[in-house]
Amino acid sequence: MQERAVKEETNGTFLRQGSLRRVLPSSHKEHLFGRQNEDINKFYRIFHQEYVVLAEYKMLQSENLQGIYVIPSKESCLLWFGVIFVRNGFYEDGIFRFNILLPEDFPDGGHPKVVFQSNIFHPVIYKDTNELHLTDGFPTWDKDQHHIWQVLKYLSWIFYNFNSSLAHAVNLEAVNLYRNNQLEFKEKVKECVTYTQDHLYDPSPVDDKHYITFEKYIPSIHDSVRATMMTHESHEERIRASGYSWVSPGSFKPLSK
Repeated sequence: MQERAVKEETNGTFLRQGSLRRVLPSSHKEHLFGRQNEDINKFYRIFHQEYVVLAEYKMLQSENLQGIYVIPSKESCLLWFGVIFVRNGFYEDGIFRFNILLPEDFPDGGHPKVVFQSNIFHPVIYKDTNELHLTDGFPTWDKDQHHIWQVLKYLSWIFYNFNSSLAHAVNLEAVNLYRNNQLEFKEKVKECVTYTQDHLYDPSPVDDKHYITFEKYIPSIHDSVRATMMTHESHEERIRASGYSWVSPGSFKPLSK
């Protein structure tokens, strides 16, 4: 009787219906589990990438990035909206919008891209694309050492350390004009600054709730908010005064001193 049962089990294709191995041909099994594994891996990659981006954004809160505001897009964590308020130097009073574009395989890809949303006549900004030249500041992008906050500090550095930034120049027209005709150079820069001021209150060009927009100051609405912000800022300054900096002046590398 036992021998007969063994024969029936080995001869009947669908007798062992509790086992998926016998129900599905081998080619179908591989296709099914391969697709499931692909879906799981894809989900994990997306989850991991969003976690890394969130961690990058969290780091910004501990850095002293004055006059710079950024936020990831609501539609894609790989697109960030930003604006920098330049407070002194050639570009004083400029309000320059920019986008940060992270590689599709971030953080494993190459350099992020920083693209300004208006023309900026600057030696370290490509004239045709308005893209910030990053490779002199970060010759090789290393995900273990480089972070978005360092890119933003570099962005700020090119405006506030103009003469030093000339060593990273890609817009030779801007360099030559600065060296040979500073009056005309300043006029071109002033045009860029004035444009940003004239278009500060323009509506958002994209349908994204995280796009940074501005409203004109209305005292009856904004005075109380401003007072609260100033009080909080004063408190934050006192906290920072008791801390330490682990980045050497002029360096974009953490733990450099």
